[in-house]
Amino acid sequence: MIKTIFMGSPDFALPTLKRLAQAYQIVGVVTQPDREAGRGRVLTAPPVKLLAQELDLPVMQPARLREPAAMEQLFQWSPDLIVVAAFGQILRPAVLDLPRFGCINVHGSLLPRHRGAAPIQAAILSGDAQTGVTIMKMDPGVDTGPMLAQQTLRITPDDTASTLSQRMAEMGAQLLIETLPAYLAGELLPQPQPTEGATYAPMLKKEDGELDFNQPADDLARRVRAFSPWPGAFTTWQGRTLKILSAHAVNTPESLAAHKTGKELVYQGLPAVVCGAGLLVIDEIQPAGKNSMTGKGFLNGARAWGNKL
Repeated sequence: MIKTIFMGSPDFALPTLKRLAQAYQIVGVVTQPDREAGRGRVLTAPPVKLLAQELDLPVMQPARLREPAAMEQLFQWSPDLIVVAAFGQILRPAVLDLPRFGCINVHGSLLPRHRGAAPIQAAILSGDAQTGVTIMKMDPGVDTGPMLAQQTLRITPDDTASTLSQRMAEMGAQLLIETLPAYLAGELLPQPQPTEGATYAPMLKKEDGELDFNQPADDLARRVRAFSPWPGAFTTWQGRTLKILSAHAVNTPESLAAHKTGKELVYQGLPAVVCGAGLLVIDEIQPAGKNSMTGKGFLNGARAWGNKL
């Protein structure tokens, strides 16, 4: 039986861990430490830890994988294979070289496009018509290793990072399970990534969610979808933060000629903002300290919001 270590942290990693546990001997799970979350800043375990506990698997949560205690545990587990899915830490050469079959990653893009920490968000932000999953053998670079398999997935006009991630997570888990037998048997050899078409999707920060209305409304509507649920899209109105949970773009250049970028308006009964091109119409919103509400519901309590078009 192939002794396997699994490394992952968020919901995206759960289908892979489930499928892997059914087919292989998992000798240990490595995930991120518990962190404070929510309004109450409650110490919360990563989803992978909770699933590993359900499956009665040993769990390790090092702040840094290079810590001596963490490295010692990895050597004690003596893995033949390490599988990684959205782990959130860089694997050093000492870890990459530990298992005889190397470290295999389930990456949420069609490499070499959107290497990095936020490939799903990047695909939506870029307006890509499709994305997909790549099974790759990891090397010391950031998602630069040779590939074992790829599968494409269409991005729908309504997809958020959350909905797209859910579909990709299931696809990635299935593709991994289909790919591993031939790879472990030496029948499938990793192939180098194409030399052209590489892009990078850096880790997102909370401030990335602030909307710049100088940009076209189409771009901002994609940003709202790409940043749902995190880091979330937001703006400021009357000194209060407004989280924009759902929005769409409307191209109405003639009626906007007299209005400056950033001007709040009411469009067909919904709050809207003039953008560098077109209108961003807000379908669902959450004012600071309040529950989410429809755009129409927000206008009922925000009488000062702009003029009707």
